[in-house]
Amino acid sequence: MKQNKISIIIKKPVEEVFEFTTNPKNTPLWIHFIDEEASDKFPPSIGTIYKNRMKGSSWNIYKVTEFEINKLFTLQSKDGSYSARYTYRRICENKTELEYFEWMENGELKEPFTKDILLYLKRIMEIKIP
Repeated sequence: MKQNKISIIIKKPVEEVFEFTTNPKNTPLWIHFIDEEASDKFPPSIGTIYKNRMKGSSWNIYKVTEFEINKLFTLQSKDGSYSARYTYRRICENKTELEYFEWMENGELKEPFTKDILLYLKRIMEIKIP
């Protein structure tokens, strides 16, 4: 598979979904295989560097190549071979569609994102804490 596209509806305002998913401190909360993530600045902008790693592995480094607040967030691997784009669409005041699209310039996706990852994000974001 050279590319992968999945989407989900989250019952939260687009601003909350955007802030939560672009904040590197939150990434390990919803992407189970990411042990740690950091960025050189937050909030991000074009050129911001993100790095993440899985338990026992070295850091993977990405650069923000597209950024539009509450609408678009794209990361590209340091070598330019892999990209992931998050697109945010306001459905109504308290409902957001999040589309995740990842692709390889050359080669195949070794471990594409699954719908289960986005379903877990949805569960986390929609939990109401009294």
